[in-house]
Amino acid sequence: MNKIKTALVGYGSVAENVHAPLISVCEDLELTAVVERNQEKSKVKYPHVRVFKSLEDLLAADVADLIVIVTPNEYHFSQAKLALEAGKHVVVDKPVTIHSHEAEELKELAESKGLVLSVFQNRRLDGDIQTIKKILQEDILGRIVHFESHFDRFRPHLVDNWREKEVPGNGITYDLGTHLIDQAVMLFGRPAWIYAEILKQRTGAVADDFFDITMMYEGLKVRLTASVLANAPIPRFMVLGEKGSYAKYGLDVQEKAFKAGQIPEGINWGLEDAAVWGKLHLEKGTISYPTERGDYRIFYQNIADTIQGKSLPDVKMQEAIDVLKIIEAAFLSNKEGRRVYQEEVFR
Repeated sequence: MNKIKTALVGYGSVAENVHAPLISVCEDLELTAVVERNQEKSKVKYPHVRVFKSLEDLLAADVADLIVIVTPNEYHFSQAKLALEAGKHVVVDKPVTIHSHEAEELKELAESKGLVLSVFQNRRLDGDIQTIKKILQEDILGRIVHFESHFDRFRPHLVDNWREKEVPGNGITYDLGTHLIDQAVMLFGRPAWIYAEILKQRTGAVADDFFDITMMYEGLKVRLTASVLANAPIPRFMVLGEKGSYAKYGLDVQEKAFKAGQIPEGINWGLEDAAVWGKLHLEKGTISYPTERGDYRIFYQNIADTIQGKSLPDVKMQEAIDVLKIIEAAFLSNKEGRRVYQEEVFR
């Protein structure tokens, strides 16, 4: 079967360091084109690609069947809609759109045209969350009563990045919050209620740079937090159950590997050193628990399989819509200082 011709819309750091390498190593995809408005940086690593100055020019040339949108959040809806209307399969970087009603419109459009539409929720494929998924499936900790997920960094200085500017879809909640919420919903489903505090903590910040979101389930509290002013070790995950606890420090190894320019291939990709495995704290004592392989390559292989009719998308649009509705509820909760209940969120 011929490879699926794939185009990237946008070639910033995430497209260059993550999407392009993942597409290039997928046996069923071929990176054929890139949209870069101001330069042709993609040709340094991929000299064979055609570079276009706009999505409209790319679609008019009809050189790709799969369009991957990796532009700032405010452009996702209009660009994804344009690509779908042109009859193209589409992958959009998370959180897909800014508003849930926009994502619902895209879902309906894709379904009406029989096209694949999915969202790049790569952190479902982090080794640590896959490990927690395994721990829960094996009932190692018994009934879970508390799940805590942190994504903390120390970045005290503002940078010249659209995520920190006064633009739609900016801030840490739409960025890292999307990942943490998606992981929690993957494990536990829709919450009964949501309460959130979303702050701008750095001097001069115009975009939110801290959140603390509670998602409550029957008998289970989920706490999701992220800060850019955390310069001390804090667990990435902490899971408490009736039989014991699990704590994990440090981030999945893939992001660091991508930033170092490593190609995502080989049997050791995504494997974490045993020295930094998480710990199970059980009644009989504390033991290291092997971290599962993290593997973002699975995402694009699944997209290819779905386009070829061999599979269904692992990241479904309704799941992305639910995440957006929770984000919207979190901002509403922060604004009004109250819990937002399920019947209000998922109307």
